[in-house]
Amino acid sequence: MTDKLISLPKHGLSRPDILAKMDAARTHDVRWRQGQVFSLVFDAGDEVNDLAKAAYITFFSENGLNPTAFPSLRRFETEVVAMVGALLGGAGHSAGNMTTGGTESILMAVLAAREWARAERPKIIHPEMVLPSSAHPAFDKAAHYFGVKAVRVPVDGDFRADVEAMRRAVNLDTVLVVGSAPSYPQGAVDPIPELASLAQQRGILCHVDACVGGMMLPFVRRLGYPVPLFDFSVPGVTSLSVDLHKYGYAAKGASVILYRNAALRRHQLFATTDWPGGIYVSPTMTGTRPGGAIAAAWAVLNFLGEEGYLRIARTVMQTTARMRDGINALDGLRVLGQPPMSVLAIASDKDNIYEIGDEMSARGWHLDRQQFPPSLHLTVNYAHRTVADRFLLDLAQSVLAARQPSLRRSGNEFAVKATRTAARLLPDRLLSRMTGRASALFGGDEGLPQRSAAMYGMMGALPNRGDLRELVLDLLESFTTVGEGDS
Repeated sequence: MTDKLISLPKHGLSRPDILAKMDAARTHDVRWRQGQVFSLVFDAGDEVNDLAKAAYITFFSENGLNPTAFPSLRRFETEVVAMVGALLGGAGHSAGNMTTGGTESILMAVLAAREWARAERPKIIHPEMVLPSSAHPAFDKAAHYFGVKAVRVPVDGDFRADVEAMRRAVNLDTVLVVGSAPSYPQGAVDPIPELASLAQQRGILCHVDACVGGMMLPFVRRLGYPVPLFDFSVPGVTSLSVDLHKYGYAAKGASVILYRNAALRRHQLFATTDWPGGIYVSPTMTGTRPGGAIAAAWAVLNFLGEEGYLRIARTVMQTTARMRDGINALDGLRVLGQPPMSVLAIASDKDNIYEIGDEMSARGWHLDRQQFPPSLHLTVNYAHRTVADRFLLDLAQSVLAARQPSLRRSGNEFAVKATRTAARLLPDRLLSRMTGRASALFGGDEGLPQRSAAMYGMMGALPNRGDLRELVLDLLESFTTVGEGDS
């Protein structure tokens, strides 16, 4: 790959030319408007989307950095935090802030736990947090950023946190216990009351990652489905993270970090008073905070209200049941565990699930590949209500094609172009390293595998996970490297 120089155009392009180039650039993006994406985008329909856009644009230039300059944003954020807190059992006592997403909310929870320990457990020099293996990798990022050791514990056979194993992992340096509601990989809700009780017994904090479920599980429960307890109604839960741009259907990026009380939230805040530019304070990781995301979240929550969210949740759960039953009815496929809401993982005891995933990609579906165990991920949302039957039909055909190579598709135009685009992003050193590894593993000069099933097989055969980490970091670097095929 040969890099090329990119610089500002000598003469600015016209508005029509710019928009045309942008439309062309998105040709290979996933087709979320057709309901073919099961992560990344949550679509509640044009009416909600149009309102979110209008609210975002109205506050497009406003900056949440200084709440005294924009009291409107301060009001919106305060009311959003209060509404979400009340929904999750924190009415009248919880405190928090809006963030840019679930990762930032989780970062704030871990930072607050570290700062709480510095104030309340000053003898702890090397703080630790105990969490199930299914917890989101944002906790590992927080551990890396803030010097809090992440102690991961294997989950039970039902993919829920193993309370006794976590109890054994807690020691005198532990400052935080973590659970998920639900976990992303299999959609399992951890036994939060037991984890929170463990934290209470040890006098430490307990965070619940409800980024996916915080705006869904309360309404699922109201519809009569069995939902385990997970929020501030559980004694010992000290903080919750909740994404509004997932099942809250707000514009990105909008999430909330909540604490049981303001005293705990205070450990999150930052202030410096000695800068020549004046006093600087910040409640979250960022300085500048886009006013549009805050305003859009406020608008959507007020527009939908409890009735709107109940209506959407009912449709989502009905769609999920139809898809789950259809998956389980296919020979060789099954949904892992007993997920209480609309996050599912598809596995197979009979076929290579990644081959099935490749066949689904060839039919235009975007499904995340998961590992430990191998599976395909589904987060069902309102957009999937109209495509569930087509999904199941394509899934059945994909199973047959995975078993009979003669039926396999090379991919539709969208999938083929997306694959070629991804291949162009691979830097030379990554291609050479992976090609060499592929030749060693597959006994020939086939080079880089062209399908994810082969790719995952290759990665699984790497002698250690460190090799894989370096390959992934190479790929990440390549995403901001301009190559010949990017124009």
